[in-house]
Amino acid sequence: MKGLELKENIKKYAGIDTCPVRNVISRFSGKWAILVLCVLSENESTRFNTINKAIHDMSPKVLTDTLRNLESDGLISRHVYAEIPPRVEYSLTDLGKSLMPHIAGLINWALDHFSDFKKE
Repeated sequence: MKGLELKENIKKYAGIDTCPVRNVISRFSGKWAILVLCVLSENESTRFNTINKAIHDMSPKVLTDTLRNLESDGLISRHVYAEIPPRVEYSLTDLGKSLMPHIAGLINWALDHFSDFKKE
């Protein structure tokens, strides 16, 4: 019975376009996306420069690209205020908020097991 279950599970993950795990996780599994989501989860809304200061080793271009990707995936929203100079703030959408408890679990696991990883 175990072998049959394994074969069925492998089939679920084999389709590049139909695998929910592969397609959903790829949306936020880049080097920076989870960190950006974490920064945004700490505030109702956050400005670009605040995010950039919080993740100081991330270039502004990469931050812009990451924000655009997270927005296009529906995980964050972008609000532009009609001011001079314009003010732009980012916040988690309901979909993004629903993801954060799962990311928090991963973060807690990483904190608990970071020292278990072999250092290069």
